[in-house]
Amino acid sequence: MTERPEKRAQPGAGPRPGLPRAADRRRRRLRGLATIALFLLPALVLYGLLVLAPIAIAAYTSLFRWNGLGGRPEDFIGFDNFTRLFASDVFHGDLRNGLIIIVLSLTIQLPLALGLALLLNQRMRGRAVYRLMFFAPYVLSEVITGVLFSLILSPEAGLANQILRAVGLEELERAWLADPSTVLPALFLVMTWKYFGFYMILFLAGRQSIPRELGEAAAIDGATPWKQFRYVTLPLLGPTVRIAAFLSIIGTIQLFDLVWVLTAGGPDHASETMAVTMFQFGFKRTQIGYASAISVVMFVLSMIFALAYLRFVMRRDTRGAVTTMGDHR
Repeated sequence: MTERPEKRAQPGAGPRPGLPRAADRRRRRLRGLATIALFLLPALVLYGLLVLAPIAIAAYTSLFRWNGLGGRPEDFIGFDNFTRLFASDVFHGDLRNGLIIIVLSLTIQLPLALGLALLLNQRMRGRAVYRLMFFAPYVLSEVITGVLFSLILSPEAGLANQILRAVGLEELERAWLADPSTVLPALFLVMTWKYFGFYMILFLAGRQSIPRELGEAAAIDGATPWKQFRYVTLPLLGPTVRIAAFLSIIGTIQLFDLVWVLTAGGPDHASETMAVTMFQFGFKRTQIGYASAISVVMFVLSMIFALAYLRFVMRRDTRGAVTTMGDHR
């Protein structure tokens, strides 16, 4: 009895092991996209309701003369609110005050925080306590800080003037928050006390991420401490410094609560910011359309600065982060 010869499988006749079919790949891809969409949907809904919708509403109401009452705005005036805003001396003063605070922050607040971070990175007794003491003001709310310093800088019973009287410097006593010539420096002093601890911790974290061996190698090559800082530490701290400057400038553009508690923008608009002006017209004078125009300008300024800063200043940092992520996939 002869055996039948086995049939050989023809090439391509059946499914090839190890190679999923196109339909399976398509199904898995759709399932993955559905999973991603399911996880992103709550965040996208919240982002749309809490960020995009208010921006759209503010842009819409900025085109009307509206007091916020009586239903929807109906008195359409086009770009008159923006024309009025750009011609306002108060708005020009807001821009000037913001620019002054930004310059002071970049030249005084951030270098002070960087210096303290480098100092507290050294071996010393009780450095954890010092770090806690310097960071503690940042934990306080802006309202508590404002009330505290409004008492300290009070003209009569304030601690600042009492200390000046105690050391025989009565001629230096001032109504710190009521004098147009001193209110902005006093406000910046309070801001520095409040926020420099945050930047100090930021710089401290950046400094501790730098390998100690680099400084030791530079010291062996004869580099002085200043040269080690100038040519090793500072360049490697560049991304942290740029992030700190970005946060400082954006925070100054949006500065409101501390100014409102301390001075409410006075005296005579000497300490007023764009956010304070927006609040004044929106909730005190019920000119919602004009306040919305101010908010739109604040948003546009913040957006333009953020995009330009990311494009021209932080380009190397973001490109390096993307490259690093790509290498670890």
